[in-house]
Amino acid sequence: MDPDADRVVRYTGAMRRFATVDVFASGPLTGNPLAVVVDAEGLTDAQMAALANWLNLSETTFLLPPTDPAADYRVRIFTPSTELPFAGHPTLGSAATWLAHGGEPAEPGVIVQECGVGLVRLRRTGDDLAFLAPPLVRSGPVETDHLTRLTAVLGLTADEVVASGWVDNGPGWVGVEVADPARLAAIEPDGSAWSADDYVGVVARGDDSVEADIVLRAFFPGAGGQCLEDPVTGSLNASVAQWLVERGEITDSYLASQGEALGRAGRVRITLDGADIWVGGAVVPVTSGSVEL
Repeated sequence: MDPDADRVVRYTGAMRRFATVDVFASGPLTGNPLAVVVDAEGLTDAQMAALANWLNLSETTFLLPPTDPAADYRVRIFTPSTELPFAGHPTLGSAATWLAHGGEPAEPGVIVQECGVGLVRLRRTGDDLAFLAPPLVRSGPVETDHLTRLTAVLGLTADEVVASGWVDNGPGWVGVEVADPARLAAIEPDGSAWSADDYVGVVARGDDSVEADIVLRAFFPGAGGQCLEDPVTGSLNASVAQWLVERGEITDSYLASQGEALGRAGRVRITLDGADIWVGGAVVPVTSGSVEL
């Protein structure tokens, strides 16, 4: 038997509904793009992985019938190189696409997504969608040696770090706060020293130079150990909001900005509702058609 048989992509000739959307957008093409295959039932893992790799967007999602009766639909989330159990902008973009293609939630006003981490609840907030922030899997202080190495590869000195901590809700995020947006904008990570485990969100309070309360940048490992930056990151915004609330730095809903370093203008709305934190933003359709797989 061919040892690579499970990775061979075989075309079925089936046309499947397909869309791309712009998530957390503040205007045309300002957010984080997502590709969505609406009719994904019957696709193999190899077909899903191959399409995500070929499209080369940060994520491509595949909508499927739920296996949990409490869910409205199931989604699988692929990067160009791996499958993720959960991610923020794919959650909002998948839900918006599911609704746009005739999906009707069982409970009015609430959408329940099934994915690798279990069930994720979403709701409408005006014209936007928002997901309920999942609990952190790791929090607390970052080990001294680990933090020292991360600040070095970010080009920060120890006295420039206002606060730090684990803000991990799956990928392994570490949060680092700096004093102002200008210092945040000036960060140029040393990609040659980036580790495959380095997922770092750097945050600063907004000032008069930005139209947001919080500004973020998200750095993560790419192929070959290089450092990549994500335009707008729902999972990081969710965990940073929990971190700021836990520290008493935030006591009310706020607007976060991300992506300016990449020529984007993503906007994420964090809504505090009792003990719940909702992460929301606009989802704008960009293309609609079909894909043959």
